[in-house]
Amino acid sequence: MRVAYVCTDPGVPIFGRKGGSIHVREVVRAMLAQGAEVEIIARRLGGDAPADLASVPVHRVSSLKGTSGLERERLLIESNAEVREHLNQRAYDCVYERQALFATAGMVHAREAGVPGLLEVNAPLIDEQQRYRELALIQEAETAAKVTFAAASAILAVSDPLAERLADAPGVSRDRLHVVPNGVDTDRLSPDVHPAMTHDPREIRIGFVGSLRNWHDVASLIDAFAIVRAHDPQLRLVVVGDGPQRDSIEEQCASHSLGLSVTLTGAVDASDIPAWLSSMDIAVAPYPALDGFYFSPLKLFEYMSSGRAIIASNIGQIAEVIDDGSTGLLYDAGNTASLAQALSRLIENAEFRRSLGEAARAVALREHRWTSVAARILTLAKDLRDPVAAREGAA
Repeated sequence: MRVAYVCTDPGVPIFGRKGGSIHVREVVRAMLAQGAEVEIIARRLGGDAPADLASVPVHRVSSLKGTSGLERERLLIESNAEVREHLNQRAYDCVYERQALFATAGMVHAREAGVPGLLEVNAPLIDEQQRYRELALIQEAETAAKVTFAAASAILAVSDPLAERLADAPGVSRDRLHVVPNGVDTDRLSPDVHPAMTHDPREIRIGFVGSLRNWHDVASLIDAFAIVRAHDPQLRLVVVGDGPQRDSIEEQCASHSLGLSVTLTGAVDASDIPAWLSSMDIAVAPYPALDGFYFSPLKLFEYMSSGRAIIASNIGQIAEVIDDGSTGLLYDAGNTASLAQALSRLIENAEFRRSLGEAARAVALREHRWTSVAARILTLAKDLRDPVAAREGAA
């Protein structure tokens, strides 16, 4: 199957370090492993392609560098014509698109070409843009989303809460909605990876991997760490990632006098994440008590695949993936005392940490591989394409 993978979101550099970037690469890798032929249409690269993706054709859409506000949004709308030009240059069996603000070209082209158009939706983009950034052309963004949703053969939401939210959106019908959670490369992320930090048998390392943004409740993690460290000075907190909250996190650590007991790595390359995870005894996925939590956190599956003992907020899809007390511990989202209590349970019991990590790894192997995600995507595309081919043959 010849697949056009479209990712025109300027915030997702396909070879970058962001979670969305990792998602793009892993889906492409898994499609290739399933025998698909993939070409990428993207706006931002974010660096060189890794060796295993160097042969995948990448068609660039014009950069928006140096633009902002209304000018940027108008250019996003205009660039749909450029995407269409790329898609018209070759016959594809399927168009797979990561939804982006104002993007309509991928799904409209698929509908007009008579091939399946699969739209991956990772978030309510318009709501996010208005809440965390800025959006001038609101009506145009809503119209583009409606057009894209209506044109798509299938809409793939990363979580049940997101699918429920999408079900009532203009242009969406429930019969075209599918839930396809994130996955993990269980070969790359395994308990056998050599750790990035030298092992100190006296230390128990508590870790977090992700961007330092307000939807990751790292502040509560630091407060909880300060509570448990007061009783055990050999504990260490390792925060892997960077973001706009870096300064406030450093100030918070200083206010607790945590000093050298906290390691802030800053941004690291995706290829280094497995080694950092292997350096952790306990991996935490902290989220605040957000209404309508719709995320499918990549970190959760990476923690599982790495065989870490996991503590995570009991919210949204997380509470469905983690079996409390079996594959991890859940705590009350946004509740520092609840998080500190969960940390204490694992700090005090090495055998419990080991059993949770092994059970999480087993579930990752069985249920959450990217290859399984890609197989489902390609099967759906084939099922959607076969009736089209049958009708053409009959004609």
